[in-house]
Amino acid sequence: MKSHFVFFAFFAIISSSAFSQTKQDSLDIKQVALDYIEAQHNLNPEQFERAAHPRMVKRTFWKDKTSKKEYLGETFTDYMVMLSEVYNRNGDRFPKKPKKEVILLDVSDRTASVKLIADEWIDYMHIIKINDAWKIVNVLWQYNDTTKH
Repeated sequence: MKSHFVFFAFFAIISSSAFSQTKQDSLDIKQVALDYIEAQHNLNPEQFERAAHPRMVKRTFWKDKTSKKEYLGETFTDYMVMLSEVYNRNGDRFPKKPKKEVILLDVSDRTASVKLIADEWIDYMHIIKINDAWKIVNVLWQYNDTTKH
């Protein structure tokens, strides 16, 4: 009985270390979140493409000003790539030193949940490791001031 317990304990340690995230994974995940926001700061669509999976979906809630009805809005990678080409064209969309706080909420060997706190909004991201690269697949965001929605 004792030998079985030792074997299972050893196997559990080997298995968990073989499939756990590394310090490099944490650094790469943080960089993906920074690439996402900095692409808009720097008018760099390639930086955004590097961060996002081609099938990424970005969602938030909106309120129709006339009907007061709320709905879910969606944006996709191709639109965000185009947005990163023009959003900060005049250099007036962000402060001189924009806020970019990345919080790793949960990280495993192939998935991560991240919170990005930027100047006017918060983004919650799901990031996956696919073909040896971390990519954003889902974003749920809101303005800090939800009346802006």
